[in-house]
Amino acid sequence: MTVATDEIYEKYLQKAITEINTLGDEVTQAGGGTRVPVVGSGHPLADVMLLKYAPRASELQEGVAFFGRSGNAILKSLQRLHVDPMAIYGTNCLKFADGTEDESRPFLLRELHIVQPKLVVVMGEQALAFLNGLGFPLARTLEPTEGGRQTFTPTIEALYTPDIDESLDEQAQKTRFWNAFKPLGVWWESLPPY
Repeated sequence: MTVATDEIYEKYLQKAITEINTLGDEVTQAGGGTRVPVVGSGHPLADVMLLKYAPRASELQEGVAFFGRSGNAILKSLQRLHVDPMAIYGTNCLKFADGTEDESRPFLLRELHIVQPKLVVVMGEQALAFLNGLGFPLARTLEPTEGGRQTFTPTIEALYTPDIDESLDEQAQKTRFWNAFKPLGVWWESLPPY
């Protein structure tokens, strides 16, 4: 007897939702009640994972990655590229304003294992260095080549862009970010339909 593909997907999705929720609870517990955690947001089996280094004030206030200016800018960019925002998951390397890399590394490792993205958009040099130092299985070292897709693992590609948070105040920086982010649209169009 064969199981329908949709049924299999639903089981993976339910598992991913449970694991992401458990991870969020563990990040919250790591804060010890004195620090505000910033958890990832989006589809738990997203095709695209957006990764930036540290949370900003608006993210700390809401406890959600990519809340505020950077989230709005990303949403507008995704719309311009005709990329489905429901197929995106966004997170920060550091989960607290005063978080350390050692503390945050296991959380991001688990997020990558749970979400299993096809493409990671790495925003900024600090996020790139963090991802390169993660020790993810079969990972290759990524280069800071803006707008060029690279192989991260046999099943995950990467796209490097400037830091979105640092790109929002000056037109030249916005243009630089946009030019590096645009290849996401071409990649998205090349995906086979579901």
